[in-house]
Amino acid sequence: MTNTAAGWQGPILDNHFHLNRNGRFLDAAKDFQNAGGTSIVLIHCPNFAAPPTSKLGHRESYQDTITIAESVRKELGLGVRVVLGPHPAAFAHQFTQWVDSDGHAGKERAMENYRTSIEEAVKFYHEGQAHAIGEVGRPHWKVSDDIWELSNDLLAETMRLAATDGFALQLHVEGELESTYRDMAAMALKAGLSVDRLVRHYSPPNVDSKITHGLTPSVLVGKNALNTLLETAENSSHGFLLETDYMDDLRRPGAVLGPKTVPKRTQQLVAAGIDEEFLWRAHVDLPDKLYGQE
Repeated sequence: MTNTAAGWQGPILDNHFHLNRNGRFLDAAKDFQNAGGTSIVLIHCPNFAAPPTSKLGHRESYQDTITIAESVRKELGLGVRVVLGPHPAAFAHQFTQWVDSDGHAGKERAMENYRTSIEEAVKFYHEGQAHAIGEVGRPHWKVSDDIWELSNDLLAETMRLAATDGFALQLHVEGELESTYRDMAAMALKAGLSVDRLVRHYSPPNVDSKITHGLTPSVLVGKNALNTLLETAENSSHGFLLETDYMDDLRRPGAVLGPKTVPKRTQQLVAAGIDEEFLWRAHVDLPDKLYGQE
């Protein structure tokens, strides 16, 4: 499985990876592979300028992500799990536009569109073409009280559906505060959803269970994350995942982190003396538990 002297020889998974046909696309995935990566969790990325507004639009948009996943598997032989859902940034702006322009009718239209997007994503999950739903959540910037409440109501609905249908949720939520974890855990418990089925994307590196409240942190492994991750790993109740949130945007090369980062950080963690059980959990056990097999 591993050989510390030679570095990490096991599988390496990036838990939050975007690909764009108009970006580096397969070349970015190849960079990940050449650095030692073996599997990605491919996250649906909408057209933020014009998110879908119809059932067909949602389904076609999700189908494109599934087709991208098939290309990565076929062309490169990487493992790929697919996560589909309405990105909170795209939909919160849509909510604002519609509600501000059309009051109550706009609110109802926004809620209906969100629910349609979730329904179509869940269909792909039940068809076996998607492995989880996400990234869903709530705005990570200041919004009106109405939009905040609407976003929370819809997120709570999605958690209840996750509890019923059995899928995990990748969350995109605000801040680095312990209070955000606490709030998400309370919402999950109220929805009847096991808290560890919530994967906090873009998680800060403190993975102590006193901070995470039972959620599964997906740590953004920038260079400055390693010391805190090493210091808190032993106090993590069920482990953590590693991610780059690679955006594949030619206007911002390497944003958020480059595709080689998770393999590189994995080797650095081994060199720093992390218990390799945590890495096996991050790259194999937790992904299998959360998403099922590739």
